[in-house]
Formats: sequence, C-alpha cells, structure tokens
Amino acid sequence: MRLREDYNTETPLVMHIDLNSCFATVEQQARPMLRGRPVAIVNRCTEHTMIVTASYEAKAAGVTLGMKLRDAKKLCPELVGLESDPPKYRYVYHKMMGIMRDYSAHVRMKSIDEGVIDFTQAPRAIRERGLEVIGHEIKQRLRDEIGCAMRCNIGIATNRFLAKTAASLHKPDGMDVITAGNLREIYAGLKLTDLTGIAYRNEARLGAVGIYTPLGFLDADARLLRTMVFKSINGDHWHQRLRGWEVDKVDYDLKTVGRQFVLDGYDLPHEQIMKRLHHLCEATGKKLRSQHRVARGVLVWATTHAAKKRQGGWEERRGASYWHTRHMATAPFFSDQAIYAQARQLFAQAPPLLRTIGVTLYELEDGVDSQLSLFGDELAREKHIASAIDEINGRYGRHVIHSADTLGMYQTIDEKIPFGSTRYL
Repeated sequence: MRLREDYNTETPLVMHIDLNSCFATVEQQARPMLRGRPVAIVNRCTEHTMIVTASYEAKAAGVTLGMKLRDAKKLCPELVGLESDPPKYRYVYHKMMGIMRDYSAHVRMKSIDEGVIDFTQAPRAIRERGLEVIGHEIKQRLRDEIGCAMRCNIGIATNRFLAKTAASLHKPDGMDVITAGNLREIYAGLKLTDLTGIAYRNEARLGAVGIYTPLGFLDADARLLRTMVFKSINGDHWHQRLRGWEVDKVDYDLKTVGRQFVLDGYDLPHEQIMKRLHHLCEATGKKLRSQHRVARGVLVWATTHAAKKRQGGWEERRGASYWHTRHMATAPFFSDQAIYAQARQLFAQAPPLLRTIGVTLYELEDGVDSQLSLFGDELAREKHIASAIDEINGRYGRHVIHSADTLGMYQTIDEKIPFGSTRYL
C-alpha cells in the first residue's frame, strides 16, 4: 500500500445520506399526531424491552438507544413507545434507493438508514451540477416523494469516512462538505469517539501512545499507528482514511447467516421452545437461499436466565450464562428440513431456563447448482422443492407454505429489520 502524506485535494465526489432517527421518523410521517412528540421504537411492546431508536424529541429528553422503555418513561413521561413495523421501513428503504440511483449507478446502502452515492463515475452532466445542489434536491425529493416529515443529514467529501463524518456534524437535517481546506478545522471540533470506528477501546489504544484528539490522530506517524496502536495494516488504513484517501470501498463476502429470538416466556415447555427454534431455522434457510449460498456448518446457541436457589431466608442468584454447540456436515445443505434436523439434534444438549435462542449457519459456499453434480439426484430434488416453496412464499406471502410444526410461530416471532444489514431487503 502506497501511503500518501498529503491531504486529498480532489473535488469531493462521495455523498453520505443518513435518515434522521429512521424508524421513529417514519412512524412520525405515518402518524401525523406523533410529529413533534417524543417517540421510541422497540422490537416488542413491553415495559422491559430495549429501545432500538428514538426521535430527536425523545433524545433531547435524555432517552438513549439500549435504554429500557420503562426507564425511558421515567425520564420522559410523555414518551410514546411503538413496536417496530418492518413493512414501512422496507418501503422507505426502497424509495430512498430509487432516489439515489437517479444520480449514479454506484450506490451502496450501508445500513437500512444510511446510503452512499459515489459520483466519481456518474455522468459528467450530473457531476457538473455540483454535489451541494444535488444534496438539497435529494432532501426535497425525500419530503415530496416519501413525506413532509422526512429529514436527512448529508455529508460530502473525497472518501466514505469523511462523508459520513460530515453527515454527523449538524443533526438533524444538516448538510456539510469536508475538503482538504477545512479538514483540520473540522477535526479540531471533534472528540476521538466522534470518529466512526473509534470507540472506547481504540480511544484507549491511542491514548496509550499520547494521542488524545483527532488532530493528534491525523498528525501521527503511519509507522506508529501500524506497529504500536493497531498492530496491523489497519494503522495504514487509518493514516490514509483521515487524510481523505479512499480505503473503505470494499465489499465483504457473506460469512454467516442466522436468526435469534428472546423467548416470550420464562419457562416455556420444551416442545414450545423447539417450535420457535424450528421457525428460526426456516427463516435462516430462506436467508441462505436468497443469497444463493449453501452451508456446511450449524451453530445453535442460547442464553439462560439467572437461576435462583433459596437457602433458609436468603435467596442466592447465579448469573445468566451463554451456551453453544456446533456441527460440521460432510455435505452442503440449504433446505429448512436439513437445517432443523441438525439444529434439533444439537439443541438436545441445551441447558434449562432459556432466555434467548439462536441458530447460525457458517462455512458458506456459493451456489446450490454447483453442488448438485457432486451429491446426486437427492440434492437436486431437494433444491427444486425448496425453490418452489420460496417462489410461492415470495409471491403470495412469506409463510404461505411452511412446516405444520411452526403453525402460529409467524405471529409469535415477528421478523425485525436490523440496522446493519441490507442484504435481505
């Protein structure tokens, strides 16, 4: 890797778009009575569930992500808690993608609420309009084509890292440009943990060598970052990233797929837990096949409730624990039945008092068709059956055809949309 010591002085052609408090804003758009009010979105509408996103009105009252809804209402009694509604968020995601693709073919959604437009290969006529003009136009189109309550932050820079940094400077509804000319000024107003990728652990690593500010980070020697701070080539990447050179234009292969569920009862009977596990296996199989992959490994895992033991008048509580086990198959698999057969056998070893269960597939390989000639007609038949079921479910509803054992589980285990992955949207 050739390291550049200078700052990138090229015209900024990378735009980062961040929907403000995405899920909460979408709910405020859909329900006009909630506009201007504090709103918190949770994955299950109980007082003990964690908040996954909050509106700016709620954040101003001290509500933070990860806080229990019950505790948040103590801080903000007028807080409105809503269960997440994935179809709405999928709709907004696809509308946003459509708007972004009108300006460049090189569009990447980093998460369900954040997208990047790379204008470096966009038509010349688009580039000549100027990214700030286009940014204002995108803001207006979000309001016109999705709804008047929709707002977004936009950042423009020479690389993805600085564009995301620019998008975080003036929330909500801001737009900023970072160039070689104002780079040091921007860094002077930030803390280390304001930089994407620098959390408390990396902040401590930098502090150990006397780097306490973004400007100190920017001025640090590449060798110091590589050999003493990050102890890998990641130090070189940070040296370039901070100066506006692109090192993050990378696509990562899918390594695992899985689903998890916090059980809806403290001590569910074993057969009810297995029904929920079976449903998770079906959902995981669908995700695997949607990416045209097969798997060779299955991991099942669980967390337990803290166990109680009474001794005289005292109650002893043992801490909750994490349990897991795995299996590597000799042949690739991809059908719901094959996944559940292995997961069920592994889950026979699970401890009691389960709180959360999960299944993960690993050692993924490309394509079902490439495996067929190796393993004969049985795998081919399995592939055709699975494809037919997926096609019917895709056309008429996600759970039109499923195992009788999982009847009713679709309502019990709602499918939620994660912030960090858009592969399945």
